[in-house]
Amino acid sequence: MKRHLLFIGLCAATLTYTSSCKKNSFEEMYRDPGKVTETTVEKQFAGMIYSYRQLIVPEYRNLFVTLRPTIFRYLHTTGWINETNQLLPGGAAIEDRWSRYYEGLSQYRELETIYNNSVAAEKEEKRIFFLTAKILFYDQTQQTVDLHGPIPWSKAGMLSTNKSDYQNSYPAYDQPEDIYSTMISDLKSISAELNTITVGKSMTEKFKTQDIINNGDIDLWKKYCNSLRLRLLTRVAASSKFGTQANQEIAEIINNQNTNPLILTNAENAQLDIYNLDDNSINTKNIRDAFEASGWYANLASKRMIDHMVDKVDPRLPYMFEPGTAATGKFIGLDQTKPSADQVALVNGGTLSIFNRSTYSRNQYFPGVLFSATETNLLLAEYYNKSGNAGAAKTAFEKSIKESIDLYKIIRSKSNDNLIPAPANPTESAITAYINNINWDAAGNKLELIATQKWIHFNVIQTVQAWSEQRRLDFPKFDFVVQGADIQKTVPVKFTLPPSESVYNATNYEAVKAQDNVNTKLFWDVN
Repeated sequence: MKRHLLFIGLCAATLTYTSSCKKNSFEEMYRDPGKVTETTVEKQFAGMIYSYRQLIVPEYRNLFVTLRPTIFRYLHTTGWINETNQLLPGGAAIEDRWSRYYEGLSQYRELETIYNNSVAAEKEEKRIFFLTAKILFYDQTQQTVDLHGPIPWSKAGMLSTNKSDYQNSYPAYDQPEDIYSTMISDLKSISAELNTITVGKSMTEKFKTQDIINNGDIDLWKKYCNSLRLRLLTRVAASSKFGTQANQEIAEIINNQNTNPLILTNAENAQLDIYNLDDNSINTKNIRDAFEASGWYANLASKRMIDHMVDKVDPRLPYMFEPGTAATGKFIGLDQTKPSADQVALVNGGTLSIFNRSTYSRNQYFPGVLFSATETNLLLAEYYNKSGNAGAAKTAFEKSIKESIDLYKIIRSKSNDNLIPAPANPTESAITAYINNINWDAAGNKLELIATQKWIHFNVIQTVQAWSEQRRLDFPKFDFVVQGADIQKTVPVKFTLPPSESVYNATNYEAVKAQDNVNTKLFWDVN
Protein backbone atom coordinates (compact mmCIF):
# COMPACT_ATOMS: atom_id res chain seq x y z
CA MET A 1 0.00 0.00 0.00
CA LYS A 2 1.42 3.40 -0.93
CA ARG A 3 2.26 5.99 1.69
CA HIS A 4 -0.43 8.48 0.62
CA LEU A 5 -3.16 5.99 1.38
CA LEU A 6 -2.27 6.25 5.05
CA PHE A 7 -2.61 9.96 5.61
CA ILE A 8 -6.08 10.21 4.14
CA GLY A 9 -7.18 7.24 6.15
CA LEU A 10 -7.68 4.66 3.43
CA CYS A 11 -6.34 1.84 5.55
CA ALA A 12 -8.76 1.72 8.45
CA ALA A 13 -7.90 -1.84 9.41
CA THR A 14 -10.23 -3.45 11.92
CA LEU A 15 -9.52 -5.89 14.66
CA THR A 16 -11.17 -8.99 16.03
CA TYR A 17 -12.88 -9.06 19.40
CA THR A 18 -13.03 -12.06 21.67
CA SER A 19 -14.97 -11.72 24.92
CA SER A 20 -12.70 -14.15 26.74
CA CYS A 21 -9.52 -12.27 25.82
CA LYS A 22 -7.44 -11.17 28.81
CA LYS A 23 -4.93 -8.33 29.14
CA ASN A 24 -2.09 -10.80 29.27
CA SER A 25 -3.02 -12.34 25.92
CA PHE A 26 -3.44 -9.96 23.00
CA GLU A 27 -3.04 -12.58 20.28
CA GLU A 28 -6.77 -13.21 19.87
CA MET A 29 -7.75 -9.57 20.04
CA TYR A 30 -5.27 -8.54 17.37
CA ARG A 31 -4.86 -11.49 15.05
CA ASP A 32 -4.45 -10.73 11.36
CA PRO A 33 -6.26 -7.35 11.42
CA GLY A 34 -5.96 -6.79 7.66
CA LYS A 35 -8.26 -9.73 6.95
CA VAL A 36 -11.14 -8.72 9.21
CA THR A 37 -14.26 -7.50 7.43
CA GLU A 38 -16.66 -6.90 10.34
CA THR A 39 -16.09 -4.14 12.86
CA THR A 40 -17.72 -2.54 15.87
CA VAL A 41 -17.07 0.43 18.13
CA GLU A 42 -15.26 -1.74 20.68
CA LYS A 43 -13.12 -3.38 17.98
CA GLN A 44 -12.09 0.02 16.68
CA PHE A 45 -11.28 1.14 20.23
CA ALA A 46 -8.85 -1.76 20.53
CA GLY A 47 -7.64 -1.06 17.00
CA MET A 48 -6.76 2.54 17.81
CA ILE A 49 -4.77 1.56 20.91
CA TYR A 50 -3.04 -1.14 18.89
CA SER A 51 -2.06 1.37 16.17
CA TYR A 52 -0.84 3.99 18.64
CA ARG A 53 1.20 1.42 20.59
CA GLN A 54 4.06 2.32 18.21
CA LEU A 55 4.16 5.81 19.71
CA ILE A 56 3.45 4.76 23.31
CA VAL A 57 5.62 1.79 24.23
CA PRO A 58 9.38 2.10 23.65
CA GLU A 59 9.70 0.81 20.11
CA TYR A 60 12.69 0.49 17.80
CA ARG A 61 11.58 2.68 14.92
CA ASN A 62 10.32 5.55 17.05
CA LEU A 63 13.41 5.53 19.27
CA PHE A 64 16.06 4.82 16.66
CA VAL A 65 14.70 6.29 13.43
CA THR A 66 12.81 9.33 14.75
CA LEU A 67 14.10 10.36 18.17
CA ARG A 68 17.79 9.38 18.12
CA PRO A 69 18.86 11.79 15.32
CA THR A 70 16.50 14.60 16.35
CA ILE A 71 15.02 15.32 19.79
CA PHE A 72 17.54 13.21 21.71
CA ARG A 73 20.16 15.57 20.31
CA TYR A 74 18.18 18.79 20.71
CA LEU A 75 17.78 18.05 24.44
CA HIS A 76 21.14 16.33 25.10
CA THR A 77 19.04 13.39 26.27
CA THR A 78 21.76 11.15 24.88
CA GLY A 79 25.32 11.76 23.80
CA TRP A 80 26.22 11.50 20.11
CA ILE A 81 29.19 11.84 17.78
CA ASN A 82 29.11 15.32 16.25
CA GLU A 83 28.55 15.34 12.50
CA THR A 84 27.68 17.68 9.64
CA ASN A 85 24.06 18.88 9.53
CA GLN A 86 23.35 17.24 12.86
CA LEU A 87 20.55 19.68 13.75
CA LEU A 88 18.53 19.16 10.57
CA PRO A 89 15.72 16.59 10.99
CA GLY A 90 15.78 14.01 8.21
CA GLY A 91 12.86 12.97 6.05
CA ALA A 92 12.87 9.38 7.30
CA ALA A 93 12.62 10.45 10.95
CA ILE A 94 9.70 12.74 10.20
CA GLU A 95 7.84 10.41 7.84
CA ASP A 96 8.06 7.44 10.18
CA ARG A 97 6.34 9.09 13.11
CA TRP A 98 3.82 10.90 10.90
CA SER A 99 2.65 7.62 9.36
CA ARG A 100 2.14 6.05 12.77
CA TYR A 101 0.03 8.93 14.00
CA TYR A 102 -2.24 8.69 10.96
CA GLU A 103 -2.58 4.94 11.29
CA GLY A 104 -4.13 5.59 14.70
CA LEU A 105 -6.20 8.48 13.34
CA SER A 106 -7.65 6.15 10.69
CA GLN A 107 -8.73 3.74 13.41
CA TYR A 108 -10.30 6.56 15.41
CA ARG A 109 -12.21 7.92 12.39
CA GLU A 110 -13.61 4.48 11.69
CA LEU A 111 -14.72 4.23 15.32
CA GLU A 112 -16.32 7.66 15.02
CA THR A 113 -18.15 6.69 11.83
CA ILE A 114 -19.48 3.43 13.26
CA TYR A 115 -20.55 5.15 16.48
CA ASN A 116 -22.32 8.00 14.69
CA ASN A 117 -24.19 5.54 12.48
CA SER A 118 -25.35 3.42 15.42
CA VAL A 119 -28.90 3.47 16.73
CA ALA A 120 -29.55 5.60 19.80
CA ALA A 121 -29.62 2.67 22.25
CA GLU A 122 -26.28 1.34 21.02
CA LYS A 123 -24.73 4.81 21.18
CA GLU A 124 -25.72 5.12 24.81
CA GLU A 125 -24.47 1.62 25.60
CA LYS A 126 -21.06 2.16 23.97
CA ARG A 127 -20.59 5.80 24.89
CA ILE A 128 -17.69 4.98 27.21
CA PHE A 129 -15.62 3.65 24.29
CA PHE A 130 -16.22 6.80 22.28
CA LEU A 131 -15.31 9.19 25.10
CA THR A 132 -12.15 7.41 26.22
CA ALA A 133 -11.01 6.91 22.62
CA LYS A 134 -11.15 10.69 22.22
CA ILE A 135 -8.91 11.20 25.25
CA LEU A 136 -6.17 8.99 23.83
CA PHE A 137 -6.66 10.43 20.34
CA TYR A 138 -6.30 13.98 21.65
CA ASP A 139 -3.16 13.05 23.59
CA GLN A 140 -1.54 11.74 20.39
CA THR A 141 -2.88 14.67 18.38
CA GLN A 142 -1.37 17.23 20.72
CA GLN A 143 2.03 15.65 20.31
CA THR A 144 1.76 15.67 16.50
CA VAL A 145 0.63 19.31 16.46
CA ASP A 146 3.48 20.26 18.79
CA LEU A 147 5.93 18.60 16.42
CA HIS A 148 4.64 20.02 13.13
CA GLY A 149 2.24 22.94 13.63
CA PRO A 150 -0.60 22.74 11.07
CA ILE A 151 -1.66 19.20 10.20
CA PRO A 152 -4.55 17.58 8.27
CA TRP A 153 -6.95 16.76 11.07
CA SER A 154 -10.67 17.52 11.08
CA LYS A 155 -11.02 16.28 7.48
CA ALA A 156 -8.38 13.53 7.66
CA GLY A 157 -9.32 9.85 7.58
CA MET A 158 -12.73 10.48 6.02
CA LEU A 159 -12.69 8.00 3.15
CA SER A 160 -15.23 5.71 4.81
CA THR A 161 -17.45 8.65 5.75
CA ASN A 162 -17.16 9.96 2.18
CA LYS A 163 -18.20 6.56 0.82
CA SER A 164 -14.84 5.92 -0.90
CA ASP A 165 -14.83 9.22 -2.77
CA TYR A 166 -11.07 9.57 -3.15
CA GLN A 167 -11.01 13.04 -4.67
CA ASN A 168 -13.00 14.55 -1.82
CA SER A 169 -11.01 12.74 0.84
CA TYR A 170 -7.71 14.57 0.47
CA PRO A 171 -7.69 16.51 3.75
CA ALA A 172 -7.23 20.22 4.25
CA TYR A 173 -4.93 21.43 7.02
CA ASP A 174 -6.07 22.70 10.41
CA GLN A 175 -4.12 25.39 12.22
CA PRO A 176 -2.67 24.39 15.60
CA GLU A 177 -4.69 27.05 17.47
CA ASP A 178 -7.92 25.62 16.08
CA ILE A 179 -7.00 22.05 16.97
CA TYR A 180 -6.07 23.07 20.50
CA SER A 181 -9.33 25.00 20.85
CA THR A 182 -11.37 21.95 19.84
CA MET A 183 -9.48 19.61 22.13
CA ILE A 184 -9.60 21.91 25.16
CA SER A 185 -13.35 22.43 24.79
CA ASP A 186 -14.09 18.77 24.11
CA LEU A 187 -11.99 17.43 26.97
CA LYS A 188 -13.84 19.71 29.37
CA SER A 189 -17.14 18.26 28.18
CA ILE A 190 -15.79 14.71 28.37
CA SER A 191 -14.61 15.31 31.94
CA ALA A 192 -18.09 16.45 32.97
CA GLU A 193 -19.77 13.52 31.24
CA LEU A 194 -17.47 10.93 32.81
CA ASN A 195 -18.65 12.16 36.21
CA THR A 196 -22.21 11.10 35.43
CA ILE A 197 -21.90 8.26 32.93
CA THR A 198 -23.49 4.88 33.63
CA VAL A 199 -22.08 1.78 31.94
CA GLY A 200 -24.11 -1.42 31.84
CA LYS A 201 -22.74 -4.66 33.26
CA SER A 202 -22.13 -6.42 29.93
CA MET A 203 -20.43 -3.36 28.42
CA THR A 204 -18.38 -2.91 31.58
CA GLU A 205 -16.88 -6.34 31.03
CA LYS A 206 -16.17 -5.61 27.38
CA PHE A 207 -14.59 -2.30 28.30
CA LYS A 208 -12.29 -4.00 30.81
CA THR A 209 -11.24 -6.46 28.13
CA GLN A 210 -10.56 -3.87 25.44
CA ASP A 211 -9.09 -1.15 27.66
CA ILE A 212 -5.42 -2.06 28.01
CA ILE A 213 -4.53 1.39 29.35
CA ASN A 214 -6.67 1.78 32.47
CA ASN A 215 -8.18 -1.72 32.79
CA GLY A 216 -11.70 -0.39 32.37
CA ASP A 217 -11.37 1.88 35.43
CA ILE A 218 -13.47 4.97 34.65
CA ASP A 219 -12.02 6.87 37.62
CA LEU A 220 -8.57 6.51 36.09
CA TRP A 221 -9.87 7.76 32.75
CA LYS A 222 -11.29 10.81 34.56
CA LYS A 223 -7.84 11.49 36.00
CA TYR A 224 -6.17 10.99 32.62
CA CYS A 225 -8.70 13.33 30.99
CA ASN A 226 -8.24 16.14 33.52
CA SER A 227 -4.46 15.74 33.64
CA LEU A 228 -4.41 16.02 29.85
CA ARG A 229 -6.58 19.12 30.10
CA LEU A 230 -4.10 20.58 32.57
CA ARG A 231 -1.22 19.85 30.18
CA LEU A 232 -2.95 21.46 27.19
CA LEU A 233 -4.08 24.51 29.12
CA THR A 234 -0.65 25.05 30.66
CA ARG A 235 0.98 24.69 27.24
CA VAL A 236 -1.11 27.55 25.81
CA ALA A 237 -1.47 29.72 28.93
CA ALA A 238 1.09 32.31 27.77
CA SER A 239 -0.38 32.68 24.27
CA SER A 240 -2.45 35.74 23.38
CA LYS A 241 -5.39 33.72 22.11
CA PHE A 242 -5.79 31.36 25.06
CA GLY A 243 -4.23 33.19 28.01
CA THR A 244 -7.37 34.31 29.84
CA GLN A 245 -9.35 31.13 29.18
CA ALA A 246 -6.44 28.83 30.00
CA ASN A 247 -5.59 30.46 33.30
CA GLN A 248 -9.24 30.45 34.34
CA GLU A 249 -9.76 26.79 33.48
CA ILE A 250 -6.47 25.72 35.10
CA ALA A 251 -7.66 27.32 38.34
CA GLU A 252 -11.03 25.59 38.01
CA ILE A 253 -9.37 22.20 37.67
CA ILE A 254 -6.83 22.62 40.45
CA ASN A 255 -9.20 24.23 42.94
CA ASN A 256 -11.94 21.63 42.44
CA GLN A 257 -10.21 18.27 42.23
CA ASN A 258 -13.22 16.37 43.58
CA THR A 259 -14.94 17.16 40.30
CA ASN A 260 -11.75 17.28 38.24
CA PRO A 261 -9.52 14.54 39.68
CA LEU A 262 -5.89 14.38 38.57
CA ILE A 263 -3.16 11.74 38.33
CA LEU A 264 -1.22 12.35 41.53
CA THR A 265 0.43 8.99 42.31
CA ASN A 266 2.12 6.37 40.16
CA ALA A 267 -0.72 3.93 40.89
CA GLU A 268 -2.91 6.24 38.79
CA ASN A 269 -0.55 6.66 35.84
CA ALA A 270 -2.01 6.29 32.37
CA GLN A 271 0.24 3.76 30.70
CA LEU A 272 0.35 0.76 28.42
CA ASP A 273 1.89 -2.19 30.27
CA ILE A 274 3.50 -5.27 28.76
CA TYR A 275 2.09 -8.49 30.16
CA ASN A 276 2.97 -11.31 27.81
CA LEU A 277 6.21 -11.65 25.86
CA ASP A 278 4.67 -14.42 23.79
CA ASP A 279 2.17 -11.91 22.45
CA ASN A 280 3.45 -10.66 19.09
CA SER A 281 1.18 -7.63 19.00
CA ILE A 282 2.26 -5.40 21.89
CA ASN A 283 5.74 -5.86 23.27
CA THR A 284 9.11 -4.19 23.55
CA LYS A 285 11.24 -7.06 22.32
CA ASN A 286 13.03 -4.89 19.76
CA ILE A 287 13.96 -2.07 22.13
CA ARG A 288 17.46 -3.51 22.48
CA ASP A 289 18.37 -2.65 18.88
CA ALA A 290 17.27 0.96 19.43
CA PHE A 291 20.06 1.43 21.96
CA GLU A 292 22.63 -1.25 21.27
CA ALA A 293 22.81 -1.39 17.46
CA SER A 294 26.47 -1.96 16.63
CA GLY A 295 28.41 1.09 15.47
CA TRP A 296 25.65 3.67 16.09
CA TYR A 297 26.65 4.86 19.60
CA ALA A 298 22.94 5.09 20.39
CA ASN A 299 23.10 4.45 24.14
CA LEU A 300 25.69 7.04 25.20
CA ALA A 301 24.97 9.23 28.22
CA SER A 302 25.27 12.98 27.73
CA LYS A 303 27.70 15.00 29.81
CA ARG A 304 25.01 17.58 30.53
CA MET A 305 22.64 15.09 32.13
CA ILE A 306 25.29 13.02 33.89
CA ASP A 307 27.00 16.08 35.38
CA HIS A 308 23.75 17.42 36.76
CA MET A 309 22.73 14.10 38.29
CA VAL A 310 26.18 13.44 39.77
CA ASP A 311 26.46 16.96 41.19
CA LYS A 312 23.06 16.77 42.91
CA VAL A 313 23.46 13.08 43.89
CA ASP A 314 20.29 12.10 42.06
CA PRO A 315 18.94 8.70 43.28
CA ARG A 316 17.72 7.97 39.74
CA LEU A 317 21.26 7.94 38.36
CA PRO A 318 22.04 4.19 38.78
CA TYR A 319 18.58 3.26 37.48
CA MET A 320 19.05 5.32 34.32
CA PHE A 321 22.77 4.85 33.57
CA GLU A 322 25.66 2.44 34.12
CA PRO A 323 29.36 3.41 34.30
CA GLY A 324 31.71 2.64 31.43
CA THR A 325 33.69 -0.58 31.69
CA ALA A 326 36.94 1.37 32.22
CA ALA A 327 35.48 4.12 34.41
CA THR A 328 36.12 2.46 37.80
CA GLY A 329 32.53 3.06 38.82
CA LYS A 330 32.43 6.75 37.87
CA PHE A 331 29.60 8.21 35.79
CA ILE A 332 30.97 10.20 32.85
CA GLY A 333 28.92 11.63 29.98
CA LEU A 334 30.00 12.43 26.42
CA ASP A 335 31.08 16.05 25.98
CA GLN A 336 29.35 17.56 22.92
CA THR A 337 31.84 20.43 22.68
CA LYS A 338 34.65 18.08 21.63
CA PRO A 339 35.56 17.33 17.98
CA SER A 340 34.10 14.09 16.68
CA ALA A 341 37.52 12.38 16.53
CA ASP A 342 38.07 13.06 20.22
CA GLN A 343 34.55 11.82 20.98
CA VAL A 344 35.18 8.54 19.18
CA ALA A 345 38.42 8.09 21.13
CA LEU A 346 36.49 8.59 24.38
CA VAL A 347 33.88 6.05 23.34
CA ASN A 348 36.56 3.52 22.43
CA GLY A 349 38.32 4.16 25.74
CA GLY A 350 35.41 2.64 27.66
CA THR A 351 35.07 5.39 30.27
CA LEU A 352 31.74 6.81 29.09
CA SER A 353 28.48 5.91 30.78
CA ILE A 354 25.65 4.34 28.83
CA PHE A 355 21.94 3.91 29.45
CA ASN A 356 21.40 1.14 31.97
CA ARG A 357 20.79 -1.92 29.82
CA SER A 358 18.74 -3.79 32.41
CA THR A 359 16.46 -0.79 32.90
CA TYR A 360 16.09 0.17 29.24
CA SER A 361 17.36 -1.78 26.28
CA ARG A 362 17.00 -5.29 27.72
CA ASN A 363 13.89 -4.63 29.77
CA GLN A 364 11.21 -6.33 27.69
CA TYR A 365 8.51 -5.19 30.11
CA PHE A 366 9.28 -1.48 29.78
CA PRO A 367 5.83 0.23 29.86
CA GLY A 368 4.55 2.93 27.56
CA VAL A 369 3.89 5.95 29.80
CA LEU A 370 1.19 8.34 28.59
CA PHE A 371 0.80 10.51 31.68
CA SER A 372 2.56 10.19 35.03
CA ALA A 373 2.08 11.61 38.50
CA THR A 374 5.41 13.41 38.16
CA GLU A 375 4.15 15.41 35.19
CA THR A 376 0.97 16.41 37.02
CA ASN A 377 2.85 17.51 40.10
CA LEU A 378 5.29 19.59 38.06
CA LEU A 379 2.36 21.29 36.33
CA LEU A 380 0.88 21.99 39.76
CA ALA A 381 4.21 23.35 40.99
CA GLU A 382 4.31 25.72 38.03
CA TYR A 383 0.76 26.91 38.67
CA TYR A 384 1.26 27.45 42.39
CA ASN A 385 4.57 29.20 41.82
CA LYS A 386 2.99 31.53 39.27
CA SER A 387 0.03 32.29 41.55
CA GLY A 388 2.26 33.05 44.54
CA ASN A 389 1.43 30.01 46.67
CA ALA A 390 5.00 29.25 47.66
CA GLY A 391 4.21 26.45 50.10
CA ALA A 392 1.98 24.51 47.69
CA ALA A 393 4.50 24.99 44.88
CA LYS A 394 7.32 23.53 46.96
CA THR A 395 5.18 20.60 48.10
CA ALA A 396 4.12 19.72 44.55
CA PHE A 397 7.70 20.08 43.27
CA GLU A 398 9.14 17.78 45.93
CA LYS A 399 6.35 15.26 45.42
CA SER A 400 7.10 15.21 41.69
CA ILE A 401 10.68 14.16 42.45
CA LYS A 402 9.59 11.41 44.83
CA GLU A 403 7.10 10.05 42.31
CA SER A 404 9.73 10.15 39.54
CA ILE A 405 12.25 8.21 41.65
CA ASP A 406 9.54 5.71 42.49
CA LEU A 407 8.54 5.31 38.82
CA TYR A 408 12.11 4.54 37.75
CA LYS A 409 12.28 1.96 40.56
CA ILE A 410 9.04 0.42 39.28
CA ILE A 411 10.26 0.32 35.68
CA ARG A 412 13.52 -1.36 36.73
CA SER A 413 11.61 -3.87 38.86
CA LYS A 414 9.64 -4.98 35.79
CA SER A 415 12.79 -5.94 33.90
CA ASN A 416 13.43 -9.53 32.98
CA ASP A 417 17.17 -8.80 32.63
CA ASN A 418 19.76 -8.66 35.40
CA LEU A 419 22.94 -8.01 33.45
CA ILE A 420 23.28 -4.89 35.56
CA PRO A 421 22.23 -5.67 39.14
CA ALA A 422 19.30 -3.62 40.39
CA PRO A 423 20.43 -0.70 42.56
CA ALA A 424 19.57 -0.71 46.24
CA ASN A 425 16.33 1.14 46.88
CA PRO A 426 17.08 4.80 47.66
CA THR A 427 16.68 5.57 51.34
CA GLU A 428 14.46 8.39 52.54
CA SER A 429 17.57 10.23 53.66
CA ALA A 430 19.09 9.93 50.16
CA ILE A 431 15.93 11.29 48.57
CA THR A 432 15.78 14.12 51.10
CA ALA A 433 19.45 14.92 50.48
CA TYR A 434 18.82 15.18 46.74
CA ILE A 435 15.86 17.48 47.30
CA ASN A 436 17.98 19.60 49.64
CA ASN A 437 20.78 19.73 47.08
CA ILE A 438 18.36 21.15 44.52
CA ASN A 439 17.28 23.66 47.18
CA TRP A 440 13.94 25.01 46.01
CA ASP A 441 13.88 27.78 48.62
CA ALA A 442 17.19 29.31 47.53
CA ALA A 443 16.58 29.11 43.79
CA GLY A 444 16.30 32.46 42.04
CA ASN A 445 14.57 30.88 39.04
CA LYS A 446 12.17 28.21 40.23
CA LEU A 447 10.77 27.74 36.75
CA GLU A 448 14.21 26.51 35.68
CA LEU A 449 14.14 23.93 38.47
CA ILE A 450 10.74 22.71 37.27
CA ALA A 451 11.90 22.57 33.65
CA THR A 452 15.04 20.65 34.61
CA GLN A 453 13.03 18.02 36.45
CA LYS A 454 10.80 17.60 33.41
CA TRP A 455 13.89 17.11 31.25
CA ILE A 456 15.29 14.44 33.56
CA HIS A 457 12.00 12.66 34.14
CA PHE A 458 10.64 12.59 30.57
CA ASN A 459 14.01 11.52 29.19
CA VAL A 460 13.51 8.73 26.64
CA ILE A 461 10.12 7.83 28.13
CA GLN A 462 8.12 10.85 26.91
CA THR A 463 10.57 12.60 24.64
CA VAL A 464 8.06 14.65 22.64
CA GLN A 465 6.67 16.12 25.86
CA ALA A 466 10.22 16.87 27.00
CA TRP A 467 10.94 18.87 23.84
CA SER A 468 7.62 20.71 23.94
CA GLU A 469 8.20 21.80 27.52
CA GLN A 470 11.80 22.82 26.85
CA ARG A 471 10.65 25.00 23.95
CA ARG A 472 7.82 26.50 26.01
CA LEU A 473 9.87 27.21 29.15
CA ASP A 474 13.20 27.82 27.38
CA PHE A 475 15.01 25.71 30.01
CA PRO A 476 17.34 23.89 30.23
CA LYS A 477 19.60 25.64 27.72
CA PHE A 478 22.09 23.70 25.60
CA ASP A 479 25.17 24.34 23.48
CA PHE A 480 25.91 22.73 20.12
CA VAL A 481 28.82 22.41 17.74
CA VAL A 482 27.94 24.08 14.44
CA GLN A 483 30.01 23.79 11.28
CA GLY A 484 30.21 26.34 8.50
CA ALA A 485 28.74 23.92 5.98
CA ASP A 486 25.70 23.12 8.13
CA ILE A 487 22.36 23.94 6.52
CA GLN A 488 20.69 24.36 9.92
CA LYS A 489 22.82 26.24 12.43
CA THR A 490 20.29 26.55 15.25
CA VAL A 491 18.15 23.98 17.00
CA PRO A 492 14.82 23.59 15.18
CA VAL A 493 11.69 24.82 16.94
CA LYS A 494 9.59 22.16 15.23
CA PHE A 495 9.69 19.49 12.53
CA THR A 496 8.80 20.16 8.94
CA LEU A 497 5.92 18.27 7.34
CA PRO A 498 6.93 14.96 5.74
CA PRO A 499 8.02 15.20 2.08
CA SER A 500 5.08 13.04 1.00
CA GLU A 501 2.59 15.77 1.88
CA SER A 502 3.76 18.13 -0.85
CA VAL A 503 3.52 15.25 -3.33
CA TYR A 504 0.28 13.47 -2.47
CA ASN A 505 -1.67 16.28 -0.80
CA ALA A 506 -0.25 19.04 -2.96
CA THR A 507 -3.28 21.33 -3.30
CA ASN A 508 -3.94 21.50 0.42
CA TYR A 509 -0.23 21.68 1.21
CA GLU A 510 0.05 24.99 -0.66
CA ALA A 511 -2.05 26.67 2.04
CA VAL A 512 0.54 25.90 4.73
CA LYS A 513 3.72 25.82 2.66
CA ALA A 514 4.96 29.12 4.09
CA GLN A 515 4.80 27.68 7.62
CA ASP A 516 6.59 24.49 6.66
CA ASN A 517 10.09 25.12 8.00
CA VAL A 518 11.96 24.27 11.16
CA ASN A 519 12.34 27.91 12.27
CA THR A 520 8.68 28.99 12.53
CA LYS A 521 7.58 28.76 16.15
CA LEU A 522 4.26 27.35 17.26
CA PHE A 523 1.75 29.80 18.69
CA TRP A 524 2.41 28.69 22.29
CA ASP A 525 6.20 29.08 21.98
CA VAL A 526 6.39 32.72 23.04
CA ASN A 527 9.84 32.78 24.75
